[in-house]
Amino acid sequence: MWGEVLKAIPVYLSTMIKFIFGPVGGYLAGLAFGTTIFVTVAGMMTVVLLFSFFGDFMRAQIVNRFFANKKRFTPKNRKFVTIWRKYGLAGVAALTPVLLTPIGGSILAVSCGAPRNKLLLYMFISAVVWSLIFSSVTYALGREFLSEYF
Repeated sequence: MWGEVLKAIPVYLSTMIKFIFGPVGGYLAGLAFGTTIFVTVAGMMTVVLLFSFFGDFMRAQIVNRFFANKKRFTPKNRKFVTIWRKYGLAGVAALTPVLLTPIGGSILAVSCGAPRNKLLLYMFISAVVWSLIFSSVTYALGREFLSEYF
């Protein structure tokens, strides 16, 4: 049991940075399918929880202190606003594991003022669905594709 937990910790931490690292890392570490799904969802939801509860604090302490003199509206910011207006919270949650990172999707949702309970629910549903999809594909095709690289 402790061996499985020790193998799951790096997968959990890497999923906090990029979602796809969870299914691929779980497969390469030899984790069970269910463990990979659980660790992938837990990694993404940890980031979402941190940013939803401490996002305003981090913005006040870090961003305003170090980047107070920068322009507020840049072309990159406008892209985020366009994504938010076009797709809303459900769209951002659905795109977070695929296109955005858990950090990027959480920051976007929190900065646009998404209600915390809806943010957590939508991100959880998105994490479970995409974790099932990515893990299924990785475990089904992993031997053929990943064996060439690892």
